Amino acid sequence: MRERWSAGVLCALPALLAALLTGCQSPSGGAQEEDGRLGERSPAPTAAARPSGYGAVFLAIDECSSFGTVSFTEVPCSSERAAARVVARHDGRVSDGPPCPATTDFVLHISEQRPSSDEDGDGAVPRGYACMRNLQPPHPGDPGGGGGPRTIVGDCVYDAGGGKVRETACDGEGKRAPQYRVTKAVAERADCPASTALYVRLGGERPVGCARAL
Repeated sequence: MRERWSAGVLCALPALLAALLTGCQSPSGGAQEEDGRLGERSPAPTAAARPSGYGAVFLAIDECSSFGTVSFTEVPCSSERAAARVVARHDGRVSDGPPCPATTDFVLHISEQRPSSDEDGDGAVPRGYACMRNLQPPHPGDPGGGGGPRTIVGDCVYDAGGGKVRETACDGEGKRAPQYRVTKAVAERADCPASTALYVRLGGERPVGCARAL
């Protein structure tokens, strides 16, 4: 049994990688620590801070965005351009705020801007982040989906070398075949079942993921 810590990594949608900043299940900067080693992260998109007039707050909960190659625009959820819905919205940096819901597909980082008009008339759209869920499949944030900003029970990972693991689809349709599946989340490693081959950092109230070999 491989008794070492490893951490899951955000896998953002490939079409979103042209944007800025990062978002991960562990809300820190551009890398995460694994037993003193740094794990790589994939970049997450940045939303254009342009108020659309469709809601009182730019990209508020239950509002929708389009997909873009550089920026994202708030659009009515009934629009044919609508691609994802906001499931949680927080001001400030990801590193300072609460984590996104477990099945979030990706995170939009909203840059602070001072446009000519905005949702409340104060001349500013504050820095924040929106946790997004695609309106249609695929949903990489679902258990076993191979992505999303968090690693959760049901997700699969592979050994990326150097004591690091990265998330991949459990159905084997990803670029890398799955090697471990997270079967349980517990408070301490001692609570994992005997079949555990890998411990994965999940964060939250039960931060230890017990993963078995596939």
